[in-house]
Amino acid sequence: MESKDNASTEGFIPFGKYRTYYRIVGEKTKKPPLILLHGGPGSTHNYFKVLDDVATLSQRQLIMYDQIGCGRSSIPDDEPNLYNANTWLDELENLINYFELKEFHLLGQSWGGMLAIMYLCDRNEDKIKSLILSSTLSSAKLWSRELHRLIGYLPANEQQAIKHAELVQDFKEKQYLEANAHFMNLHAGTAFPNSKKEIVKGTKAYMVAWGPNEYMPQGNLRNYEYTEKLTKIKTPTLIISGTDDLSTPLVSKVMADAISNSKWHLFEGSRHMPFVEENIRYKELLTSWLSNLV
Repeated sequence: MESKDNASTEGFIPFGKYRTYYRIVGEKTKKPPLILLHGGPGSTHNYFKVLDDVATLSQRQLIMYDQIGCGRSSIPDDEPNLYNANTWLDELENLINYFELKEFHLLGQSWGGMLAIMYLCDRNEDKIKSLILSSTLSSAKLWSRELHRLIGYLPANEQQAIKHAELVQDFKEKQYLEANAHFMNLHAGTAFPNSKKEIVKGTKAYMVAWGPNEYMPQGNLRNYEYTEKLTKIKTPTLIISGTDDLSTPLVSKVMADAISNSKWHLFEGSRHMPFVEENIRYKELLTSWLSNLV
């Protein structure tokens, strides 16, 4: 299921005194487009380019963008208070209104899935044809607890380095950095070389909103707890994760159990980016899901 015929357009959307960079793949059709929300906070749209084929395969547009504080969008690092859920929810709503979307599918990866969950639970579910939650979470507490469980499988010296860093709140020591890199390689995967520069641009957003690493949420999203709210979601939902994912099987199962109209697909051996590591199978799964819902 491969296609190279993927025309794309890009531009900027006004968002208050800032601007949001967007990229649209494919021609406009009668089918609702798919909006893709990247992770982080602080990552970029770049890694979603490996899904460009889905535009042709499902005969619909893909709309991806860099969230404020990330990539090619405005990066007001001198106004860190902007880096919070409400800003990014307002930005998503602004994008939907700008393109006058009456109906669309919504895919959120990692933090993007958190953003999608908050949008459906706290803003508006009406226009959303379906929800795809890819390697994400509904509880910061459960996420942290599960990742600390995984840390327990690291070599003793790496466990100690991480424990010490958490205790003294120093995340610059060589031993910690090496241990954290090993952990992330086991469960997250590596960054794309051509997008590393853009991802670095979003470091401030990540630190302010989430924290120093994946397993210590200390930022303004540290109290993100939406598991009980998930029962409000009636939109058809596809949950995707990997067996070796930061979004552990337990984290994903909690969401699948809470959302009544949901389906969960688990990629064996995949880490935090099954859309990269299982790219062809992921595209087949996503295309089938979208096509069945029109």
